[in-house]
Amino acid sequence: MKRKWLSGPYVLWMVVFTLIPLGVVLYFALTDAATGTFTLSNLAKIADYWPIFLRSIWLSIFATLICLVIGYPVAYFIAHCKPTTQRLLQMMIMLPMCISFLLRTLAWVALLDDTGIINNFLTSIGLSPLPLIRNNGAVILGMVYNYLPYMILPLFTVLMKIDPRLVEAAEDLGCNSRQVFARVILPLSVPGIVSGITMVFVPAVSTFYISQKLGSPGTILIGDVIESQFKAAYNPNFGAALSLVLMVLIFVCVGVMNRFTNDDEESMVTL
Repeated sequence: MKRKWLSGPYVLWMVVFTLIPLGVVLYFALTDAATGTFTLSNLAKIADYWPIFLRSIWLSIFATLICLVIGYPVAYFIAHCKPTTQRLLQMMIMLPMCISFLLRTLAWVALLDDTGIINNFLTSIGLSPLPLIRNNGAVILGMVYNYLPYMILPLFTVLMKIDPRLVEAAEDLGCNSRQVFARVILPLSVPGIVSGITMVFVPAVSTFYISQKLGSPGTILIGDVIESQFKAAYNPNFGAALSLVLMVLIFVCVGVMNRFTNDDEESMVTL
């Protein structure tokens, strides 16, 4: 009984800072701004913004896949280094996270701008400047740079826990390095892959500052629209409706990935 009281602060925190804010969002999403009466008109207007939803999801998926392609080899390499080297590399990965998210994004503006460092260098050697900013590629680059550590760290944690005796057993049974990776390491690292995908996709799909600084009017994401509803347009009811739909989409994606992880773990236990 006493142990249950230990969870009291956590439960209180979740109620005050999670459940109550979600209830406020739900209330504003389902009420009229003028009269405060129940309405579904806010949700009905979201149909006009589906292209922006799809663009946000598409760019976030693309950035997440790039993070996975880059992050998995990095995590695998770190997991097989000496403990002292592991600590050093982990510190180097986490070091940029100690700098403000805004400053890290603005640094890329200084690099990629038409009069930025890269284009000034190209001009100085006689080449034409490149359109490095205000496009989808720049937005994806900003997402990958800012969220790559969230992919590497979960993968590293899972890869570190893989029993080396399983690899040795596979090699004793005649598996080469590719077969060991495909049949042992990769299946056992699926929970880390799913965790990393979740930790990258969720903030990427809801971001707004990256698209504002590195994107253009043609790369507006749903996070930009939500922010504008609470600032420029000041329509918190519609902004809450957009936030509610985005939250449901994120929950669906996370639920599907968690279900995939559970199914994969059950299949490995069966094998």
